[in-house]
Amino acid sequence: MEVIGLTGGIGSGKSTVARIFGKLGVHWVDADDVAREVVEPGTQALARIAAHFGEGILLDDGALNRAKLRTVVFENPDERAWLEALLHPVIRDELIRQLHSKDTDPGYALPYVLLVSPLLLETNQHELTARVVVVDVPEEIQIERTMGRDTNTREQVERIIAAQMPREKRLQKADEVVDNTQELSDVERQVGEIHKTFVVAFG
Repeated sequence: MEVIGLTGGIGSGKSTVARIFGKLGVHWVDADDVAREVVEPGTQALARIAAHFGEGILLDDGALNRAKLRTVVFENPDERAWLEALLHPVIRDELIRQLHSKDTDPGYALPYVLLVSPLLLETNQHELTARVVVVDVPEEIQIERTMGRDTNTREQVERIIAAQMPREKRLQKADEVVDNTQELSDVERQVGEIHKTFVVAFG
């Protein structure tokens, strides 16, 4: 079973594109979902985060205060490095487990699965993949979409974008590109064509 990486900057629409692949029958795993799962209450990772940053990094119900943690690590590169060193190996192991959970299903006909990750190219997650699909939009659209979706300020979104791989470099590493500035019907057409390419290549 081949793994295809799907990535793009924040606010580019990775989840939308992933759902279109899903409608075509493709099994996909979202690294953002996994990143939340590995720090749920009761996990070893959350216990280490609370010990490092203090109990104030938790919500009243014991869950991680993700907004507060995001603010702390983006304002302090050393803390961000500590957090990444803790979480990236844990996330990688869980991604591998979930990506290949369908391997034993005889009814699973497609020859590839999808790894959706905003940090695919910034981390060693790309080493898990045979091809890379980049969802692309201009930076200003990233900012507008993210501010409209989350409670982040423009400055916070710009810091997040600055911490990710530059758009031009990301596009250089792409095997396929989905232009997500188009109407949904055109995005679906693009995904359908890419899907056919992968089925032929890996089938």
